[in-house]
Amino acid sequence: MITLSENFRALFYTPFYAAQAIGAFAREGVQVTVRPSAEPGQAAAALQAGDVEVMWGGPLRVLLAHDADPGCDVVCFCDVVARDPFFIVGRQPRPGFRPADLAGPHPGIRLGTVSEVPTPWLCLQDDIRRDGADPAAVRRVTGGTMAQNAARLRDGTVDAVQVFQPHAEDLLASGAGHLWYAAASRGLTAYTTLVTRRAVLAARRDELLAMVRVMDRTLRWVRATPGRDIQRLLAARFPDVPPAIVAAAIDRYRALDLYAADAVTRREGYDRLVAAMRSGGALRRDVPFESCVDNSLAEQVAGEGRG
Repeated sequence: MITLSENFRALFYTPFYAAQAIGAFAREGVQVTVRPSAEPGQAAAALQAGDVEVMWGGPLRVLLAHDADPGCDVVCFCDVVARDPFFIVGRQPRPGFRPADLAGPHPGIRLGTVSEVPTPWLCLQDDIRRDGADPAAVRRVTGGTMAQNAARLRDGTVDAVQVFQPHAEDLLASGAGHLWYAAASRGLTAYTTLVTRRAVLAARRDELLAMVRVMDRTLRWVRATPGRDIQRLLAARFPDVPPAIVAAAIDRYRALDLYAADAVTRREGYDRLVAAMRSGGALRRDVPFESCVDNSLAEQVAGEGRG
């Protein structure tokens, strides 16, 4: 049996929930028990302590672990979310928006940024730098959750918010917000993979290979299946969100090509994440791709051409 730690509950993790809902792991002959985690840091700590065999989460955590300890054996082995799932939603329409606009002239846009996890701001500040502006000039409102920031957008406390689904879809559907920027549009950014330790990869290789086969098949199913059909499978995991919002949110992610085409982690997306972490001061050195990613199982599955 493989214990798989859920990073935290989020709609952009749809392929993981779908694989469980349709019984795909059992059909592939691997027994997987999913363990909820209160927050991403706890999932990563449990993996490194050996309390779980596999977690899903951001390569950012793997990079930080290798930066702190070059001998670390934590490794990504199955790509799932290949692009950034966050959005900038503003109170007023802003056609032609560019990331540099967030660092515009005084008094500037009051932007409620994500407090729950570090990756969204690290990636966004890198977008702002690449667009020729200084992210330090952004008038950030920090410390609020995405739900709190969505409420602030509605009451006018902030001018724009950085959120993922379904917060973005709810704001757009209600007319309280307008889409300024989908971070997925920047291109590949390594965002969510299956993660294990190299010792587990060696000792439980057949079981992890089966997990990669499941995720590869599920990724293709999600990319081809309308959001309304996927929503029915996920309803129990998001009971407080209207079904139409969940379906529309999933369809928006699908249209943005958020999910990986297969389980192979691309160097382009990894390099983009490393660059964002370096420019944002989260990473002290470049960590080699080969230190953090083992594509051997994913490449084997890709070579099988399974339907």
